[in-house]
Amino acid sequence: MSNLKGVGVALVTPFNEDLTVDFDALTRLVEYNIENGADFLVVLGTTGEAATLSAAEKKLVTEHIVKINSKRLPLVLGIGGNHTMAVKKQIEETDLCAFDAVLSVSPYYNKPNQEGIYQHYKALAETGKNIIIYNVPGRTGQNIAADTTLRLANDFPNLIIIKEAAPDIHQYFDILRKKPQHFSLLSGDDENTVPVTLAGGDGVISVIGQAYPKKFSTMVQFAREKNVDHAYKIHNQMVDITRLIFAEGNPAGIKAVLSEMGIIKNYLRLPLVPVSENLMEKIRTEMQKLQ
Repeated sequence: MSNLKGVGVALVTPFNEDLTVDFDALTRLVEYNIENGADFLVVLGTTGEAATLSAAEKKLVTEHIVKINSKRLPLVLGIGGNHTMAVKKQIEETDLCAFDAVLSVSPYYNKPNQEGIYQHYKALAETGKNIIIYNVPGRTGQNIAADTTLRLANDFPNLIIIKEAAPDIHQYFDILRKKPQHFSLLSGDDENTVPVTLAGGDGVISVIGQAYPKKFSTMVQFAREKNVDHAYKIHNQMVDITRLIFAEGNPAGIKAVLSEMGIIKNYLRLPLVPVSENLMEKIRTEMQKLQ
């Protein structure tokens, strides 16, 4: 069974005003999450603006987080794409000794059918590395059906987890009811964390969790212990800020929150831009309630 349980935080990549990587802010962010109860760190996911980082920058960001973390928390590395053989080659050629698993998004833009999705992850499984399947149809344009996830989970023991972010929560429950014992499900949607964990999920890979790791980790721990009232009490406190950070896209919202906390500066690389002043005011107001 995987030790990737609880709250994994999908780290942003902080930038300076000139849009170079802000490694001092990245250090603060990693330390803040380790000190406040995050269970594992996810490096170079969508939230990390990996699509706008050069190969050299990705290497520097990865090495920096590995160094700062210093083996304190498990690490997950994002390696995904819509060119199956290129993704497979990258996984094979990347030094993964510091990482517990690779998070690999379902192929986007190409819109493969279910057999194509199955064959894509079959190819990645052939690397022998631990792989987390990432289903986020809102970004990829194609859902991984529950039956496809279950087929993959049963056929390949190193496909260890799905980060599930389908819009239909029944899909989460179908996977949880039928999955093999070695396979686990993490919510890929912050707002679904409590119901999915109560139904048998192992937690979440979270965006808002990196701003409120103590609160979010406590909430997930309550849910994993089936302490429903306490879990939903924190859930209800967090719903509004969670919705606000996604109102104008990710990671614009979470960068706004983290900049208000003084952890990072509020810069993004095009085509992403900071949140509007109207949303920023709403975020500030909600943050004051959570203090």
